[in-house]
Amino acid sequence: MMAENKYYPIRIAAAAQDSTLRVNNTCVSVKNATRSIEFYKKHFGMTFLGSKDFADMKFSLHFLSFAKEVGKNEQGEPEIFGTSGVLELAHSWGSENDPEFKINNGNEEPYRGFGHICFSVADIEKTCEKLEAEGVSFKKRMSDGRQKDIAFALDPDGYWIELVQYIKDTEGGPREDIGDKFNHTMIRVKDADKSVEFYQNVLGMKLVRRSDHENAKFTLYFLAYGVPSGQNSWSTEGVLELTHNWGTENDPDFKYHTGDWNTPGYDHVTISCNDPAALCNEIEQRYGDKISWGTKFNQGMVKNGAFIKDPDGYSIEIVPSDLVL
Repeated sequence: MMAENKYYPIRIAAAAQDSTLRVNNTCVSVKNATRSIEFYKKHFGMTFLGSKDFADMKFSLHFLSFAKEVGKNEQGEPEIFGTSGVLELAHSWGSENDPEFKINNGNEEPYRGFGHICFSVADIEKTCEKLEAEGVSFKKRMSDGRQKDIAFALDPDGYWIELVQYIKDTEGGPREDIGDKFNHTMIRVKDADKSVEFYQNVLGMKLVRRSDHENAKFTLYFLAYGVPSGQNSWSTEGVLELTHNWGTENDPDFKYHTGDWNTPGYDHVTISCNDPAALCNEIEQRYGDKISWGTKFNQGMVKNGAFIKDPDGYSIEIVPSDLVL
């Protein structure tokens, strides 16, 4: 049973009452941007939404998602941050020509922390057959291991892409093909009570599903905005999965790798809303130095944005929904 309001007892009103809050994107570094963009377009049918170059820092950001309606501002620019299910690829210029440059996929020691992204599909067997026919590598096929209803494909940098099926006989939800979805992003956390409470009370997410695995001694927590608890969330986008391996919370020296520029790999998730200033200001007022910030509101390179740190040190970017590239 989880502790109740032990670490972050105050529920931030600006988060709890803001219906515009969403998990917008997940950002990972890639070695070769062209190769990665083409991989996700060809094999998964993702749509390229746009790019942003930062010439002074010699890197670019590239955005993709599954087909969806993306609004446009008065200038006709896509409002990428006003939706969920976006994959952000960060590319340091020239890394594709550096034989020593290697991406950390988050699943190998000593850089274990981030686990995977997850795409949810209507027919997982058909999807896996298509990917295999196209030469996509797999970390786990459906026939491998005990779980026969999931698979893990590998992208060009070795990131794990979990594949699940949202049409399920045992749960409510879609009974027909509604298109592929970027369902969730998984990170490992040291203390489940502390992390779940942070995402619920500080950032306003709701715990929509919990899955205990006693034999393997771990628990999965799925959090999201706008999904009622207990509802089939496999067909939605913008879900965050927290994996807790039992006992890590009792080891004072235990720490996950949460991402940095020296070991390029997973970088952050982004949440967006109409008024990030109100959210960030209330978090500061309510919690003060109990909360760590990478960059406080409007003090970094992202206009009207901020980077907050979760209890493990993972970065969460907070931006306005109408931010444009």
